[in-house]
Amino acid sequence: MMPIRLLALDLDGTLLDSRGEISARNRRAIAEARRRGVRIALVTGRRFRDARPIALELDLDDVPVIAHNGALTKHALTLETVAVRPLPREAAHAVLRLGRECGAHAMVSDDPHGAGLLVHERGSERNEELARYIAWSRRVVGTDADVRCVSSLIEYLDHDPVHIAFAGGCATMGDLGARLARELKGRVRVVRTFYPKKDFALLDIINPEASKGAGLAAVAAEYGIAREEVMAIGDNFNDLEMLQFAGTSVVMGNAEPELRGASRFHLTASNDEDGVALAIEKFILRAE
Repeated sequence: MMPIRLLALDLDGTLLDSRGEISARNRRAIAEARRRGVRIALVTGRRFRDARPIALELDLDDVPVIAHNGALTKHALTLETVAVRPLPREAAHAVLRLGRECGAHAMVSDDPHGAGLLVHERGSERNEELARYIAWSRRVVGTDADVRCVSSLIEYLDHDPVHIAFAGGCATMGDLGARLARELKGRVRVVRTFYPKKDFALLDIINPEASKGAGLAAVAAEYGIAREEVMAIGDNFNDLEMLQFAGTSVVMGNAEPELRGASRFHLTASNDEDGVALAIEKFILRAE
């Protein structure tokens, strides 16, 4: 096996434990990998505005943050935009209309060249899951200055947004995701992130060419790193393409059963048992 030169880390359910924190052992393993010359990339379904605090906390301001499931890559400290694949406006309008027909409330992620903006529609606060998500995002970022409420998202979107998301129960989001994928086939990519224990799911609607795998491939190419030298760690369906791209793919002990059962993926401990650190120690630190 070739030495690992690039380590791609998912955040929620992977690097972060069930309390949303990073363990001391995970911190030490990442720091030691960096000391040995391994590049780090954070690859997350989170919006950039929600992922940025994690990068800054870990002093990873010089690494690429591949956010929005691959639709936007930026540097945390400088806010330099490395790459963006926005959702075409016409497709975005179609997504909003279908969501409205299904009684779902949308969140729009915007401002690809700044710190990020979360936009929702007046009245959407009545959606318990969406309100909970917005409250969580405010806590993570520490401000509500970049959360905006508008009277109509369709009127607001006179441009291409970064992406659109819906939040709700697993069954409801599963049905909506299937309809969006069916009726807008080829025009959008529907990325699902499910947390069955909480009966909570996120649907991210992004540019059809965007994915965590495509974002990771672009970063590897920029650094001149072969995919055989890339290691990726994840836990959910939105990590699948990233895991398929990497030469060494590791899934968490708390990952979805379909991922844990994939024969080509290595299994580590859960996010509450330092699974990321154990994988780094096994495939990077001990391997050297």
